[in-house]
Amino acid sequence: MMKLLVPERIETERLVLRHYTHDDMDALAGMLADAEVTKYVGGQLTKRIDVWGHIARTLGHWVMRGYGPYAVEEKSSGKLVGRIGLLHPETWPDIEIAWTLNKPYWGKGYATEAALATGRVGFGQLRAKRLISLINPNNAPSIRVAERLGAAREGLTDFFGPEDKVYVYRHDPARFN
Repeated sequence: MMKLLVPERIETERLVLRHYTHDDMDALAGMLADAEVTKYVGGQLTKRIDVWGHIARTLGHWVMRGYGPYAVEEKSSGKLVGRIGLLHPETWPDIEIAWTLNKPYWGKGYATEAALATGRVGFGQLRAKRLISLINPNNAPSIRVAERLGAAREGLTDFFGPEDKVYVYRHDPARFN
């Protein structure tokens, strides 16, 4: 097993970023079955076995890379808010700060708050030279998060094929001090 290169738990003012547990299955299943939530991030997962596989892949990313996406929990309620963290599967152009929140938590600044914490870890402990976010051009809320983080749009790239293009936003390390 690879040594973890970043903390397995981060706390912000309102959130706890941590590894998934089996207790997250129901909340994550609800989030990933929502077509509006998953519209720009790979589509719905409606079967529990697929949600199980998603958690297993996320935890495997941590084992293979030493970092990965976090389950994000709201401190005040203990409820799962979404997933945010550092993502770098085999085909990604660079390490991505990626975020997906469940609909009840949209518009509260949680994505920005958790992405800032994640970027600090990425540029800090991980010593990443470059962090990006890959965003569907129609995903206006995620574009606004990237812009609040100070990311600069570099252009379009093929994601899962020529018909599936995404914007590449480059994050400025100075914004994460």
